[in-house]
Amino acid sequence: MQRRLFLAGGGALAGLGLWRARGWAAERLGLDPSADFALTGQLTQGGWARGKAPADTRQLTFNGRQVRLAADGAFLIAFDRDSGPRGELLAELRDGGSSRGGFAISPRAWQIERIPLGPRPGTPPNEEYARRRAAETARINAARAIDHQVDGWRQKFIYPAFGRISGRFGSQRIYNGTPGSYHSGMDIATGSSGTPFVAPADGVVILAAAESFSLEGRLLMIDHGMGLNSAFLHCSSHAVKEGDTVRQGQFIGRVGATGRATGPHLHWSIKWREARLDPLLFVGPMPG
Repeated sequence: MQRRLFLAGGGALAGLGLWRARGWAAERLGLDPSADFALTGQLTQGGWARGKAPADTRQLTFNGRQVRLAADGAFLIAFDRDSGPRGELLAELRDGGSSRGGFAISPRAWQIERIPLGPRPGTPPNEEYARRRAAETARINAARAIDHQVDGWRQKFIYPAFGRISGRFGSQRIYNGTPGSYHSGMDIATGSSGTPFVAPADGVVILAAAESFSLEGRLLMIDHGMGLNSAFLHCSSHAVKEGDTVRQGQFIGRVGATGRATGPHLHWSIKWREARLDPLLFVGPMPG
């Protein structure tokens, strides 16, 4: 038997909200209406949601892809910057039945700058750079494939550092109709190199580059569990090493201008699987 559960809600950008699948069909059939999906978070592009699957769930999928469940049935899902307008959760139950929850993913108005010129011609990368970049990318991808049993993903994230937000997630330049790459994280300008920054949530260090990567500089990455990870770019130094367990608020490194950076700042990016997420939707406005 299939139970179709609908998620009510909207206005995700207004702040944290509660969307609950009320299971009206289940109620009419005399089934347990508590077998709901309960989502809290930001149901918008670049956003995220935590939820809890029905108690008898055997397997959960989000838009056709399997989602890992914690021992208590809790889960995390997230929505890429260019996510489509709809999401669907499907819980396959141990008795052979299923429950579905469909919900809207609200669009956002990104900061787009249109330049009436073509992109500046760059110098074609030489073979040495191409080999170096391929090795760096392989290390980043290998780090992101690591999945520790940690619960940082359950926490309310905090800012790793305070300062002026000098670059916003999702902003993009379009050169004479040709889109450039959008900004994949949040830039926090602290004024000088050496400013300490902390872990926004619990996790395990999955990459701490001793050498400067060509673009990211001294790169530090933390796995928060459930496929969610943070990356901190352009560091001047690290206070932790790969394999270290870190706690929220722990000092983990210092801001710098290593790699491709025009000045000292902390670039903080968050990913869930392949989806790039907006850190602002995890922490809220920068404190005054």
